[in-house]
Amino acid sequence: MKIKIPLSILLSSVLVAQEVSQSGLRLEADRAMVSQPERSPKAIVTTCNEFATAAGIEVLKKGGNAVDAAVAVAFALAVVHPEAGNLGGGGYLLVRMADGRASLIDYGARAPMASKQGVFANPREAATGYKSMPVPGTPDGMALAHKMFGKLPWKTVLEPSRRLAKEGFAASQRMELILKLQVPVMKPFADSAKIFLHGSDQPLKQGELVRQPDLAATIARMQKLGGREFYEGETARRMVADIQANQGLITIDDLKDYKAIARQPLETTYRGYPILTSAPSSSGGMVIIEMLNMIENFPMPIGMEGSAAHRHIHVEAMKRAFRDRLLYAGDPGYREIPVAKLTSKEYAKELAAGISPQKATPSADLGKLPADVEALVGESADTTHFSIIDPEGNIITNTYTLSGFYGSQVVVKGTGVLMGNIYGAFSNQGKRVLPAGQRPASTMTPTVVLTKERKPWFALGSPGGATIPNTLVEVITNIIDFKMSLRDAIEYPRIHHQYLPDRIEAEPGAIAFEVAEKLKGYGQILSNRYRSQGDVHAVMLEEKTGWRLGWSDGRRGGKVMSY
Repeated sequence: MKIKIPLSILLSSVLVAQEVSQSGLRLEADRAMVSQPERSPKAIVTTCNEFATAAGIEVLKKGGNAVDAAVAVAFALAVVHPEAGNLGGGGYLLVRMADGRASLIDYGARAPMASKQGVFANPREAATGYKSMPVPGTPDGMALAHKMFGKLPWKTVLEPSRRLAKEGFAASQRMELILKLQVPVMKPFADSAKIFLHGSDQPLKQGELVRQPDLAATIARMQKLGGREFYEGETARRMVADIQANQGLITIDDLKDYKAIARQPLETTYRGYPILTSAPSSSGGMVIIEMLNMIENFPMPIGMEGSAAHRHIHVEAMKRAFRDRLLYAGDPGYREIPVAKLTSKEYAKELAAGISPQKATPSADLGKLPADVEALVGESADTTHFSIIDPEGNIITNTYTLSGFYGSQVVVKGTGVLMGNIYGAFSNQGKRVLPAGQRPASTMTPTVVLTKERKPWFALGSPGGATIPNTLVEVITNIIDFKMSLRDAIEYPRIHHQYLPDRIEAEPGAIAFEVAEKLKGYGQILSNRYRSQGDVHAVMLEEKTGWRLGWSDGRRGGKVMSY
């Protein structure tokens, strides 16, 4: 694929980053580093919350591995970051062990078996409340990951979260800000209001102590009886009693029947670097692979980043990959998905051949959609992600969600468990409900990139709903193509296009005025609004030194810790 690259870009690609000593010796690098990521000789944990990050470090220092730490972090985030961290939702955990074993734990939440068209009386019932709840996957997903790869006792890895719930923690500024938004929809639910709104309509303020004794007791039961206690024990009985008493759909059989699934990750290469990512039921991995396979057909030298040529090629790849997501995403237990075709290099070359370097393809010109295809709606950007690397070189990267901020808004009576609203959110405001038993076609996409020798290199993920694949592709290409440091790659401004609507959305600074004018000249449509995109948490193994690197995105106030 031929593309003209300006001479200024070609020249800048050979200007290496250099700091010169009086001796005449100099530091050599492909690119100047603007911001240094966290560095550590042993282990790094990156999450959106300092208490959760500390829980992971605590477990690692006790001799646990990355999977033990992941379970600790997931449970801790359910306590300290309840806008998205959860026991009452679902997600995906990708693990790549130092010995080469890899697995994707699909613990996506499911539609209750009582799901049927017309179950929601109005859009409000689909957005919040007992009917919006899915069958949760998080406890079983963490239990499965721990069973397959963990080292420490289950009781030990849950202890930091139990202690945080019982003894309390200081509310963060973000908790105060988000709870102010939730007051109108949360205050009708007494158990939720008791914890988060002082029992009325006054949200917690930064620095206030937050205690959750019912949640601590639930975690203690799981410490004693295992993850299945959530689905088959006293916790399950309490949940069903409250849900059924309030016209919810979840039954005891829904909980008993839920099982997380260990899947083989999808794999591709980008410019020779192997990449492992999420398989369906997640739709994000297919989209990432399809985009990278297309972009690979175009040169992306250092210095091209942020240019009209760079942004245009990425946008055209986004359009085509997201169109295929619309056509083929789904739960593989319920529909055939042509994964091999969509992720093949040959298919990507066919698509890339239709990309003009200086002319936009209108989304409508990519082909008429079948009449029965509806836009994938409802996936919230209010998710969370974390990544961990341990002293042995084991890596995990995990994305999970309640869907909207604080999910259904309902803390189930007698359990302390805040339930998600994933079922309602993926039901298009109640117009077309998620079929019984199915997992939604989420874009949550934990991803691991290996060196060309198939050694661990870096792992990443992000919240952001439909923006997730684009966010990750941009960070991956920032590192591989543009040789950015991990932190620089994460903090670089991002763009988004998802086929429909046919427009580019961008963060402030992502598209300079001259670049915007050039893109418009190509026929691209630019949104007139700017917003933040994603919240990447990533870890890396520095190839030459073996040191661990990590960074937590500043967009939502993350925290990285190491030792």
